[in-house]
Amino acid sequence: MLSIYPALGPNGESVDAVWFDLLEPTPDESARVEGIIGAPVPILASLKEIEPSRRLRREGDTLYMSTPTAARRSLDDMSVSPIGFVLSHDRLVTLRFTALPAFDAVAERFADRTFGRHPGCEVFADLCQEIVGRIADGLERRAEDLNTLSATAFHSDDSKGRRAIRANRLLRIQLRQVGSLGNRLSEVRDVLLGLGRVVAFVDQSISADVDHDVKARLMSLREDITALGDYQEHLANKVQFILDAMMGLISIAQNDTFKILTIVSIVGIPPTLVAGIYGMNFHNIPEYGWSFGYQYGLAAILISALIPTVWFKIKGWF
Repeated sequence: MLSIYPALGPNGESVDAVWFDLLEPTPDESARVEGIIGAPVPILASLKEIEPSRRLRREGDTLYMSTPTAARRSLDDMSVSPIGFVLSHDRLVTLRFTALPAFDAVAERFADRTFGRHPGCEVFADLCQEIVGRIADGLERRAEDLNTLSATAFHSDDSKGRRAIRANRLLRIQLRQVGSLGNRLSEVRDVLLGLGRVVAFVDQSISADVDHDVKARLMSLREDITALGDYQEHLANKVQFILDAMMGLISIAQNDTFKILTIVSIVGIPPTLVAGIYGMNFHNIPEYGWSFGYQYGLAAILISALIPTVWFKIKGWF
């Protein structure tokens, strides 16, 4: 789909189209844009290249750039898709293969937007500011999710019996949530790194006659991206801390299970020994002729089980 957005000059006069937004374009749409701007439009394969020389390059007065972006496909599913920019002073071509709310937000404000001498650079700055703002909002939500998980995992009392079983199930669910948050943060990291390179490349490549306001906005964007990168790293470290702590809690729960099995096995050894001795079929065993031999055997078995149980209780094993 091709969307073309015209603009208004500083005095309200009509200006030629300055933004060509290609969303999953057909070959005919790409060829149409190439005919208008007089420059080739990248294809999806070139946008996926990871070499900096392929992602950021200059041909004459036109800048070719690409960067990954994270888009939400469903409530719990994120997809990473590249976006491409073909930027000149007067025009901007964006090439993307997934719907992005940031682009829709800029497009909605386009009718009321006025531009200076280099509208292409201004639209580029608008898009980057919108993307950065939404990344910041997403990081704030991830921080709230992490705080909730941290409070649930570390501020709850120890449980026993069936409550312990439910707590272990909850811990496994929380472990998956932490893993999902870590995956999202890694995707945000990729977006911030790519966007930071693109903004820095544009800031360094545009000529000095570009409006001072555009230069100032690009500089502000670079500072915001750096700050968000530091905050994302902080959240990633917190995710790793919570993940390690949860793995420790799972290990403790497993140790408790093995401790119970160990106690049961040790407590069962003396009764088994007593039962084995009196289970031998020898006629010269004195207790066989006792009137209360059966009761004596049962008492010996119970006492032999009770003594280690009391010992473990005194030692605080359970």
